[in-house]
Amino acid sequence: MSESLTFAKTYKYDTTKTGISLPVVLQAGAEAVEVNAKLDTGASYCIFERKYGELLNLVVESGEPTTFRTVTGSFLTYGHEATLTTLGLRWEATVYSIAEDEIKGNVLGRTGWLDRVKLGLIDYEGKLLLSSYTE
Repeated sequence: MSESLTFAKTYKYDTTKTGISLPVVLQAGAEAVEVNAKLDTGASYCIFERKYGELLNLVVESGEPTTFRTVTGSFLTYGHEATLTTLGLRWEATVYSIAEDEIKGNVLGRTGWLDRVKLGLIDYEGKLLLSSYTE
């Protein structure tokens, strides 16, 4: 049985770079910041470097403390409600700021991002197709 999907947005990414990076705007209150984040279907949540939480004027440690474990170790984060905008699609989600400045990386994970979209990938062409899940 075949299925057809339609997508609202098409985004071309650079296949010569490691991973698939997407432009994201994070907003909390009146503050907003642009971030490039990696699409990570293996990540449970959306996690961002501490500096982005600080740029949003969040008191990072006032968020919900959560420890994430990876194959290389674990790290502490703090969760805050924020608005995410990706390719013009916008929604509210809990995002996590990494507690330590030294840990770098920004990821769009399953809860808060992937569970809000319909996603198509044609990696050979460097093409990402995206729509809101509700469309």
